[in-house]
Amino acid sequence: MKKKKGEYGYRNTRRRIQLLEILFGAAMIAAQLLARNLTDSQAVKNVLTLMAILSVLPTANVAAPFLAAARYATPPEEFHRRAEEFAGKGILLYDLVVTTKEQILPLDAVLVHSCGIFAYCSRPDTDEKKAEKAVGELLRTGNVKESIRIIKEERTFFSRLETVKPISDEERDALGDAAETMKSLSM
Repeated sequence: MKKKKGEYGYRNTRRRIQLLEILFGAAMIAAQLLARNLTDSQAVKNVLTLMAILSVLPTANVAAPFLAAARYATPPEEFHRRAEEFAGKGILLYDLVVTTKEQILPLDAVLVHSCGIFAYCSRPDTDEKKAEKAVGELLRTGNVKESIRIIKEERTFFSRLETVKPISDEERDALGDAAETMKSLSM
């Protein structure tokens, strides 16, 4: 089953798809270069070389985000079960990887709520204040008014979610754009 961005398991699914795309691209490049040796025509050799060169760019476009996010796996199922307890309190997103100019932020869980966006970042060396400022600017560019709070401690994240009040269906509908913007910021 294909996972959509923001669903639990998306990172692992996307990583597998990207790996297959990279392997396919590398195989096509190798096949084109090997096919060069099977012909005597210089024109055909030139065309096959050009095809191999042009095949590198799409493969590299898949490889770059793969290499940036490959070390960030989907969190364990027990984390997911714990986070699901708070699904009624806002829009819950999983497995987002947001990049800023200075940092790669693996956001394992994000709760979009009318009083703010709360994100759990599992990368221990994340500078929370810089990340909040950078992601906040990206959100404002997307016309999102809610502020973001990035939390590195899992226990602190869940403690914060416990204090948040459940939202109404009207509030949930109003927060849809903020959730979509968070998903669009993710690789």
